[in-house]
Amino acid sequence: MEISYTPMDLLLYLLLYSFIAWGIEVCIVAVRDRRFVNRGFLNLPVNLPYGIAAALLLPALATLKNVFLEYGMIWVVLCLVQALSNQFLKGISRKYASADYCSGTASGRNGIPLRFLVAGVYLLFYLIVHPLVFSLVTLMPALAVRIVVIAAAVLVAIDFFSVLYTLRTNRSTPMEEARQETTQYLARRMSDTIWRRLQKAYPGIGEENTQEGNYVFAKGICFDKMVWVFLVSSFLGALIEMAFCRVTAGYWMSRSSVLYGAFSFVWGLGAVVLTVTLQRIAHKPDRYIFLAGFIIGGVYEYLCSVFTELVFGTVFWDYSEMPLNIGGRTNVLYCVFWGLLSVAWIKVLYPPMDKAIEKLPPLPGKITTWIIVFVMVCNGLLTSAAMLRYTDRQSNPRPDSVIAQFLDARYDDAYMEKRWPNMLVTEK
Repeated sequence: MEISYTPMDLLLYLLLYSFIAWGIEVCIVAVRDRRFVNRGFLNLPVNLPYGIAAALLLPALATLKNVFLEYGMIWVVLCLVQALSNQFLKGISRKYASADYCSGTASGRNGIPLRFLVAGVYLLFYLIVHPLVFSLVTLMPALAVRIVVIAAAVLVAIDFFSVLYTLRTNRSTPMEEARQETTQYLARRMSDTIWRRLQKAYPGIGEENTQEGNYVFAKGICFDKMVWVFLVSSFLGALIEMAFCRVTAGYWMSRSSVLYGAFSFVWGLGAVVLTVTLQRIAHKPDRYIFLAGFIIGGVYEYLCSVFTELVFGTVFWDYSEMPLNIGGRTNVLYCVFWGLLSVAWIKVLYPPMDKAIEKLPPLPGKITTWIIVFVMVCNGLLTSAAMLRYTDRQSNPRPDSVIAQFLDARYDDAYMEKRWPNMLVTEK
């Protein structure tokens, strides 16, 4: 179950395939509309959703040996990334009327058939072109590649935050404001340039949302609400798993993902993914939600397994001994559980939680949300450092830095193994 890609490799392929996808989509739109349009959300020639999908898929596909499983994995990941990115973009531009943020190659009435086609193109690219790209990258000087990747990542990050600033600060008539003499003239001109491109690429983004009403905290599916969904689901998920272990194994076992508190990030992030992706079919019969949850849950669990092995060199679950398993990372029985959980979540559990969150006072709710984000990020970073040191300690027991000394003293092997008794370190 070992993965051959490093995080730096994945960042390289994320940027590279974002650029390739941007070029392909620009060509398709240019042929269709007979004009050049930068359909990317950023000013740089990158289409991040496709690059992110590639970075998620490469380590997962490396563990699959069946072309049909590979195709299914690609299709589901493309749908998930598209749904999450669209929701993110709509959330950050909430003050504007709804605009079409979907990629021109996979949206609209023909979105599903086109995604099947795009998934096929992805698979062919992975089987035929990617090995050549991989070989070419390995021949390049490692230091030069690292410098280029880091520099490109910094530029993308700057571009990303400049677009966020534009969407957050501009009103529907940015060109009129730019003509006012202000001390921020250069920043305003840059902002207007971004606005012209966004309005050209996404018609409707510049129309002011005229819906009126009292402000409701975390209304709809937004960042604030997903933070609370993540927090509550992480806590309840950890408790459910602890109770399950007590009933099936006869003893209590920590099922938390972090050093402090009972929070299972797998459950929390899974609840966010299910909420965002399944809301559009929440009104449909249960069988549709079950089928979608069956597929999405299985792929999500598989990707989580790949991620922990890739980043931390650890395995937290292995279903190799269970029938109908896929690489030991998931199996049909647990996919059925994901389907049943999806129906219960969308139909029963999430609606009252949705209403309860929206009843929170706006200002205290917003402050508390960011406190939760800060605490969880710190908890996650500290946990990551402790896990990385735990796996490194197996081959390098002597600490080589002050941070390593602190981690060895505070979170030694006995502490880590008590916190995560099922955690196994891969040989690599």
